[in-house]
Amino acid sequence: MPGSGSLSKNFLMKAIIPVAGAGTKLRPHTYTQPKALIPMAGKTILSIIVDQLYEAGITEFVFVVGYLGDKIQDYITARYPDIQAHFVYQYDRQGIGHALELTGHIIKGDEMFIVLGDTICEYDVKSVIDSPTSMLGVKKVDDPRDFGVAEMNDGDSNVTHVVEKPQIPKSNMALVGIYKIKESGLLFECIENNIKHGLRTYGEYNITDAIDCMIKKGAEFKTFRVQSWFDCGKKETILESNAMLLKKFGSRVQTQEAYENTVLIQPVSIGAGCIIKNSIIGPNVTIGENTVVESSIVKESIIGSYSNLFDIVLDYSLIGSDTSIRGESRTLNIGDNTNIDLG
Repeated sequence: MPGSGSLSKNFLMKAIIPVAGAGTKLRPHTYTQPKALIPMAGKTILSIIVDQLYEAGITEFVFVVGYLGDKIQDYITARYPDIQAHFVYQYDRQGIGHALELTGHIIKGDEMFIVLGDTICEYDVKSVIDSPTSMLGVKKVDDPRDFGVAEMNDGDSNVTHVVEKPQIPKSNMALVGIYKIKESGLLFECIENNIKHGLRTYGEYNITDAIDCMIKKGAEFKTFRVQSWFDCGKKETILESNAMLLKKFGSRVQTQEAYENTVLIQPVSIGAGCIIKNSIIGPNVTIGENTVVESSIVKESIIGSYSNLFDIVLDYSLIGSDTSIRGESRTLNIGDNTNIDLG
């Protein structure tokens, strides 16, 4: 459980974390496990986000869930008994704007701190919370056409316009998926207006369009730059992010003697209850809880919980939970509840 927050009882801010997306780029894993619960560096994508916000003082959270939402709810309820958690179901996924619209009865005019459920960044959360205006997290990118983009006045951080995936970008400042909204009532007014008039971008009701509506109505937005932005969108980038986060958080293992005739090449993170024998593990490997690895070599990989690996060579692989693999291989991308014999 993360450290306790320090905000006063009069502090009215609620965190909203949309995690209803299907995670199609990470299939087959997301058929049986939400992307937000994939293990990374001894945590999960979701726990890294929640820990950041809780440690900065936010104690009330709204999770917008969808497919496999019961797993998100069970995870949060078990891991975070001290937070006030709400779960809102988005059965018909029509974009982040639509997801936020479903939370209006819970927000009730309070300030909002929105973090998309696949967004891991390094930044000063407390300073963003304490800012007197609404804030947008940004990061300079080489090709902004795949992102929401913030346009600003020269020489300052005042946002004049935001646009979703512009074909001819006027800025290279990409929105990373972190938003501090001071005027929540105006945000909901803009979202509801977009939905009422069917104003979609790329087939969805986007938060970007709602924020641009707010700016046109006089709301003040400033930007803050994140120090690091860890991409959790697809297998290749999630493995790279796992390696970077392992370096940041450090190795998490029992004593070397806990694993029989095994060499650990740091950094690695090995969950509780794992049995590892006659193996070489690392570098940059995360293994979930209660997994058995015997006579295997694993590097640059993520292995889920309750899995069994025997006589296997894994390099740059993403293996789901409750998976059994025996044989010899090089690179795999395997979902949960899988049984493979490569002998």
